Amino acid sequence: MTNSSDPPPPRAAPSQTPAEAASPVPGIPRAAVGRLSLYLRELQRLAGEGIVSVSSRRLGELLGVSAAVVRRDLGHLRPAGRRGVGYTIRPLITKIRQTLGVDLEWRVALVGAGSLGHALLRYKGFEHQRFCFVAAFDVEPARIGSEIGGVPVLDVARLEEEIAAQQILLAILSVPAEAARPLAQRLAQAGVTGILNFAPVVLRPGGETCITNVDLASELQQLAFSVLSQNEPIPPLSDAPGSLN
Repeated sequence: MTNSSDPPPPRAAPSQTPAEAASPVPGIPRAAVGRLSLYLRELQRLAGEGIVSVSSRRLGELLGVSAAVVRRDLGHLRPAGRRGVGYTIRPLITKIRQTLGVDLEWRVALVGAGSLGHALLRYKGFEHQRFCFVAAFDVEPARIGSEIGGVPVLDVARLEEEIAAQQILLAILSVPAEAARPLAQRLAQAGVTGILNFAPVVLRPGGETCITNVDLASELQQLAFSVLSQNEPIPPLSDAPGSLN
């Protein structure tokens, strides 16, 4: 839910697409871009609490990184910060939004309105960040013609037609692995420039289409490994390799 004290970010002019209107700063490392979105989340929360400025140390504490990392990341944006005062939050929010392209409204399609797709369509956090679902596509007759979270579910046969008509640039794939590649190709050929892929298969970017692969099972496996590694007992000194008895 948008905080009433947070002024809505400007919309792109009707003659511009978000890709044309955004002005991202080139040369930002991918890891830093990922952290920028987390900084934005925390800055918006702090602004909602009425906080005016924040130090790099405090912002780092909120994200679990050092103040030096925060300063290096934000240094790509050249924000106005003062020693002893920190960064003024509102202008920094605006700067990060402009850099990430989320000061504009992005029209998004979802392909695959099953359990995961259903949950994604009903999640309101996307709307707060100006990602607007305008259409969903599926092959199941029982789903076609319905609405999920106010978003119409259409026959996937209409994919190209709707993408062109609604000027959709971003898409989310939540389909079985065997369907992901041909659907990604159709999306790219129809003009979609960014795909978030939840299918359990790695899709490679091609042409001008950017792809982010998200494998939830793999993420859980890595989390389980981290937990086991953290909780692994330290063997007694006498049992350690190379110890002398």
